Amino acid sequence: MGERWALLVMRELMVGPKRFGDLRAGLPGISANVLTQRLDGLIAAGIATTRTLPPPASVKVYELTPWGYEAEPIFQALGRWAARSPHHDPSRPISAASFVLSLRTMFDLARTGGLRGTIGLRLDHERFLARLSYRGFSVEAGDVDGADVVLTGSAQVLAGAVYGGQTLEALEAAGALRIEGDRRLARRFVTWFPLPQKVDVGSRAS
Repeated sequence: MGERWALLVMRELMVGPKRFGDLRAGLPGISANVLTQRLDGLIAAGIATTRTLPPPASVKVYELTPWGYEAEPIFQALGRWAARSPHHDPSRPISAASFVLSLRTMFDLARTGGLRGTIGLRLDHERFLARLSYRGFSVEAGDVDGADVVLTGSAQVLAGAVYGGQTLEALEAAGALRIEGDRRLARRFVTWFPLPQKVDVGSRAS
């Protein structure tokens, strides 16, 4: 895990199995050779594994082992800590996996007002379903058909709505976002993930 890119590879796998090409797409700048080395290292350590999806896909995917998935609280704690930086910029490019993991991290139940519903996220070629029920909140890779509302756009666009203060209406007008279904739920959804207070880098412990 201490090798360069290793934690980022784990982050991409934290939301579900991925093909080699999908991992590269989510990690701009990584070479095929380095990605292969990091995956081999994670597999050797028992953190990741491979399997072949059943037909008709029949493709090889990489995924975390049950022990690998246990590391998610570490990523969440690191995400909360990093978001307190005054240099954190929510408008910078973000992968679908990183965005979904941020939703799991920043979710605030108190902001939902007892609302229940399902929100589909079409993030480029990836699909995720967010569920808010009496059991809690979850976001997992899956089919978005039948969701109460479906938001279609890039992860960066959705991050702009959730963390960057951009309105859904403005993003729609710009052609960057499409909303299908319960628009009221969509407007509420983007308010459920407050960022932590920024640290005062000017202060010093006495």
